[in-house]
Amino acid sequence: MCVICGFVYSEAEGRPAEGIAPGTRWEDVPEIWTCPDCGASKDEFEMVAT
Repeated sequence: MCVICGFVYSEAEGRPAEGIAPGTRWEDVPEIWTCPDCGASKDEFEMVAT
C-alpha cells in the first residue's frame, strides 16, 4: 500500500496498462515503477495484509 495516498497494488490484478501482468509479485515489479495515483516510488509502499 502506498503510504502517501493509500493505493493498494494487487498481485492478482497486476497493472496491465503499465506492462505489469496479472500475477506479478510485488518483488518482481520494477524498481522504477511509481504509484499510478500519486507518483510515489516503490520505497513509499508498505506491505499490508488483505
